[in-house]
Amino acid sequence: QVRLVESGGGLVQPGGSLRLSCAASGSIFRFNTMGWYRQAPGKERELVAAATSSGTTHYADSVKDRFTISRDNAKNTVDLQMNSLKPEDTAVYYCNLAVSPYDSDRNYWGKGTLVTVSS
Repeated sequence: QVRLVESGGGLVQPGGSLRLSCAASGSIFRFNTMGWYRQAPGKERELVAAATSSGTTHYADSVKDRFTISRDNAKNTVDLQMNSLKPEDTAVYYCNLAVSPYDSDRNYWGKGTLVTVSS
């Protein structure tokens, strides 16, 4: 069983920074993608950033040049450094692990951590 645990959310003023962390445990297929999604009230869940085990990264246009994703393949952890935060970044952030053993495309999710950007 795969478990994802997020940490690092909280309240921050506009322009501030937060660092989110996610640790995956269990039986992890070595080829995978770990990333962060977010969902604000009344909006669809959206991809924020993702990183593959081979080193490829992707960022949503709205967070490019402000957020940085990093991962440790050996520890199965992924972090999201969020700088220059804006009120529109307010959302519940979810850690995601995507694996495709035998082409099954499995997704695992954390419970989420709330990020509130407000003055």
